[in-house]
Amino acid sequence: MIIQENMSVMEKLEILSDAAKYDVACTSSGVDRKGDGIHMGNSVASGICHSFSADGRCISLLKILFTNECIFDCKYCINRSSNDVKRASFTPDEVCELTMGFYRRNYIEGLFLSSGILESPNFTLDLIYQTIFKLRTQYHFNGYIHVKVIPGAESELINKLGFLVDRMSVNLELPTADSLKMLAPHKSRKNILKPMRQIQTNIIHNKNELMVYKKAPSFVPAGQSTQMIIGATPESDYQIVSVAENLYNKFNLKRVFYSAFIHVNEDALLPALPGGPPLLREHRLYQADWLLRFYGFKADELLSESRPNFNIMLDPKCDWALRHLENFPVEINKADYFTLLRVPGIGNKSAQRIVKARLQAALDFEDIKRMGVVLKRALYFISCKGRMMYRTKIEEDYITRNLLNLKERIPIEVSQTSFKQMSLFDDVRFNPQPETLDHVQSLYGQM
Repeated sequence: MIIQENMSVMEKLEILSDAAKYDVACTSSGVDRKGDGIHMGNSVASGICHSFSADGRCISLLKILFTNECIFDCKYCINRSSNDVKRASFTPDEVCELTMGFYRRNYIEGLFLSSGILESPNFTLDLIYQTIFKLRTQYHFNGYIHVKVIPGAESELINKLGFLVDRMSVNLELPTADSLKMLAPHKSRKNILKPMRQIQTNIIHNKNELMVYKKAPSFVPAGQSTQMIIGATPESDYQIVSVAENLYNKFNLKRVFYSAFIHVNEDALLPALPGGPPLLREHRLYQADWLLRFYGFKADELLSESRPNFNIMLDPKCDWALRHLENFPVEINKADYFTLLRVPGIGNKSAQRIVKARLQAALDFEDIKRMGVVLKRALYFISCKGRMMYRTKIEEDYITRNLLNLKERIPIEVSQTSFKQMSLFDDVRFNPQPETLDHVQSLYGQM
């Protein structure tokens, strides 16, 4: 461990912003709060980016660790206690001043604050609470704040913090208790799920209170999320998706985030990953996650014990459709909303537009194309006015070959990525990779 004495705030920022790059669960606020003329800033429910660079691009969250010192020795973590890395810790005032300074320069809309564990979970979360309390009361910051809760901290501390922040998250870390025991023996599934349940219960009670007392303070108004590391342990996609489904059903989570395992430590219990982080697998899990949350799919419809992993060549929705060709073609002018959602190339918005528009007139292919339907996928699974767009065989091999010819197998940014997250201190010109339709639809749910 390398401890730097008399370190400047900017030196700490460089260390602690870089140390936060492995935490992906900070993409959106999900809450509206207008400026009140007294406090500085506001919060909007639209999506929020989570990186910042020096070339002026609009990045909205200051994402940092409070400290990268840690008493735990999780084998997958760059900040584990046995690693010989530079260590730094902010003070509450330093985090407040950084946040306000970046906000005044219009660099950010909010703060994402996580932390290693300094001395104990309770001691660390108390420092975070002091920070957020100062930021809200002394510095009058009214923008979005997302805080990572540290399992093992006192419930009263979590309660107090929940009335100051917009979103909380508790990292599940790994998909199963056995994997957690193997790679993070200082942590337990019980300790992780306990604050999740507490946050969920308090959110429900607070909503009931707000129905009676309109001006009561809000508890975690943007809800809670979690994150799982994918590929560090041998769980199948079916196990991972089933865990996510249970978390959504039992804890009312807003999001489950999937983080492809990056090999940063040498340990016999960690996989070698000669091909690099499993980013395509992460991508497929995000696509499946949208199907669970917004398309009415269940985990055991997408996968099973006999077929435990996603098709790397096709997205989960196309793959499901090809295995259930008996349900197709779907007649656009007659099918109900939930049936339309199961058609590849039709998303939530386009399905809503179809249901609404066909009340006025029968729809044809040009009509639904204008509504946002991706016909190059959908044409194999739909009919309009009793006919298909082309003479198409409803055969798995035929449709699969044609879908693969669309070159949607591997998104460009997955196949060409360098696995480097944007940094607060990028000193090179930004050269973005072109985004593919497949990747955009997995992020925004139009599948």
